[in-house]
Amino acid sequence: MHSGYKFCERGLTWIKPSFLWMMYRCGWATKAGQETVLAVEITRDGFEWVLRNACLSSYVRGVHPDRATWQRQLKSVPTRIQWDPERDLHLQPLPYRSLQLGLSGEAARRYADEWTVTIRDVTPLAHETHTLVRSGNLDSAARLLPQERPYPAADELLPVARPALAGVN
Repeated sequence: MHSGYKFCERGLTWIKPSFLWMMYRCGWATKAGQETVLAVEITRDGFEWVLRNACLSSYVRGVHPDRATWQRQLKSVPTRIQWDPERDLHLQPLPYRSLQLGLSGEAARRYADEWTVTIRDVTPLAHETHTLVRSGNLDSAARLLPQERPYPAADELLPVARPALAGVN
């Protein structure tokens, strides 16, 4: 995985825990350069390390004392937290947000070298689900979706993320 670690350090590597948000991003694995979708399982310790060492990716008044403080914090941490609208089976935005985690530096290296448990190709699942959605068989498509539940994170794991949600719908 050493070569993956070098690649990760040049930019951000994103953890996108929502399957449907990922389908929105890659167009059901049909967008150029995004034809393969991988499900990466990481350790709980690794995921919680990422949360503890994170900063919101954008300035939020009331969460950060001022823009300059936020910019300093953003430069000093290896993880960025971003909240994007969750998606439905038609990839339309839902009224709640999905967590995205951008990893750089130490976080990207540890993700590649220490925390990764398994990697599965879920491209066939993406295509099968998309076929069912296109044919209007939403119940069958929904049954194929991976089980996703809210993460039971303790408050100290999301010191910057939870306050930002108060003003987000």
